[in-house]
Amino acid sequence: MNSLSIVIPAYNEAANIAGVLQSVSATALKLNMDYEIILVNDGSQDQTGILARELGSYIPNFRLVEHYPNRGYGGALKAGFAAAAKEWIAFIPGDGQFDFAEIRRLIDRASEADIICGYRANRQDPFLRKVNAFGWNTLIRLLFGRLCRDIDCGFKLIRAEVLTHVNLESNGAMVDTELLAAAKARGYRITEVPVTHLPRTAGESTGADLKVIFKAFRDLLAFRLRLNREIVQTKAGSTVTSSSTMG
Repeated sequence: MNSLSIVIPAYNEAANIAGVLQSVSATALKLNMDYEIILVNDGSQDQTGILARELGSYIPNFRLVEHYPNRGYGGALKAGFAAAAKEWIAFIPGDGQFDFAEIRRLIDRASEADIICGYRANRQDPFLRKVNAFGWNTLIRLLFGRLCRDIDCGFKLIRAEVLTHVNLESNGAMVDTELLAAAKARGYRITEVPVTHLPRTAGESTGADLKVIFKAFRDLLAFRLRLNREIVQTKAGSTVTSSSTMG
């Protein structure tokens, strides 16, 4: 691995963003590779954008992407992916619940996979969110087979090439499932490593919002149908190519 884009989606994370950016920057400086840090301010209504602009004046290789209004977690990730210019892309949320120094665990597995998923070894979330996550992961496994044990863990490393062959449409929480299922269907390799999950000490999570949950289920059904169509079209195209070659 020679270069790395680090994408940080953030929505109303003014209380956390300084610590996250400083931690990510300190770790990135020690990686001994070409890197960039991209913060995506996802239509925040607090001081996230202002703080990011102030911090950007002394954080090396930093870029700020902003859009209004709020697009959702998936929309923020897609904006970060579109701005990324390096060989690999890591992403980590702006809520301070992960230790970016553990990126080395993911990098160490980059030679054996195209997507390296973190999984929260000891998830520091309320009980209800853990129950919801169990149900969601079970449903995903029934629909797509095993992708990884912690679908929505926000700490992942992706070979940028994957994103040129995977069409991400979800602007919400379904984006991780969309990424992994579509990548698996195209033959990309996925592996996983444990990462530390820290308690949220400031700000508010939107993951348990009913609107977010309902949108994720709606997007899930739409994606299942779309993926089926894409697989059929791919097989049909392969058949036509094979027939032409034989002729």
